[in-house]
Amino acid sequence: MSQTYLIRLGENELGQILDGLRVRETTWRATAEYHACGHLADDSVAIEACRDEVEATRIADFYTAIIRDLEHQREAQRG
Repeated sequence: MSQTYLIRLGENELGQILDGLRVRETTWRATAEYHACGHLADDSVAIEACRDEVEATRIADFYTAIIRDLEHQREAQRG
């Protein structure tokens, strides 16, 4: 199992991190779309380098999991 860290952040800092992770998630979802369709609905999004749609989707799902984990921790602490 990988190392687990306890990191203390203010609400604003956590919000900024979540925003950045959402951008990365969106980029990887767009990359998966590009591999699946050969084009993008929104051409302002950059495409990441990867093998195929499956790899891009796995990476996007990884970002989704991180976002959910951080959001759940934030909600649990808001009480």
